[in-house]
Amino acid sequence: MQANRSYLPSADRVGVLIASVLLAFALTRLIQSPHFTLTISLPGFYFAFPVTIGSAMSILTAALSATGMSWLTRGHPALGQKPNIEHIMLPTLTTFVLGAPLNLLPNGLTWWAGFSFAAILLIIVFLAEYITIDPSAPSYGFARAGLTALGYALFLILATSLRFSGARMFLLVPAVFIAAALISLRILHLDGTDRWDFPWAIGIGIVCAQVGAGLHYWPLTPIQFGLALTGPLYALTLLSNSIAEEIPLRRAALGPAMIVGIAWVSAIFFR
Repeated sequence: MQANRSYLPSADRVGVLIASVLLAFALTRLIQSPHFTLTISLPGFYFAFPVTIGSAMSILTAALSATGMSWLTRGHPALGQKPNIEHIMLPTLTTFVLGAPLNLLPNGLTWWAGFSFAAILLIIVFLAEYITIDPSAPSYGFARAGLTALGYALFLILATSLRFSGARMFLLVPAVFIAAALISLRILHLDGTDRWDFPWAIGIGIVCAQVGAGLHYWPLTPIQFGLALTGPLYALTLLSNSIAEEIPLRRAALGPAMIVGIAWVSAIFFR
């Protein structure tokens, strides 16, 4: 029983980290600040980007999460002198992505439900990333599955939030590319071979960004837009894993094609 304790982080450290991030989310909601817009006007080009305290706090909470996760993982006995960047990526992205819908939700019970959901996701990602440091951990398989599911859920939340907020294409395309590339890179790195598949991750990010740009002007609801983008991310990541396992291309492409089809058909019926 004592040996298994090393597979879990210190409850005090996890509590401090989660409380700090949640406090930052709450302060963002409580503090009211004036909005202003950054503008760049050139011949034939006009750039306008609204800046609020929520935008700055999303970046600060993500940085807080990255620093805290680094502090948390350094206490793992199996990490040693190995880099911990892979275990910082997804918690940082999780914190950044959760800030957007929390800023969009109305006050009241809805916001508190979103706040509680964010707390649960943060607990899952911090614990799961800590567990995956040691592949011999008894719960490694569950942690790996949890991180994989969380990655896809985060992308769905991000894509839906971007659509709901009415983000312009010059913001949507890079956001989708960066999120898709980082999420697929982390999921592919969880395959147990310790490989960093940057070509696949960049390619998946480019495809998702292109799909997002193509669907930007379609009359889709936020959930339809999110499903239409998450399907290709899931499918291409699965295809990469299948090819890495040397499964014949025709058989490897069958599952991803079905996933894209199911996601896009589902998007038709979700309103």
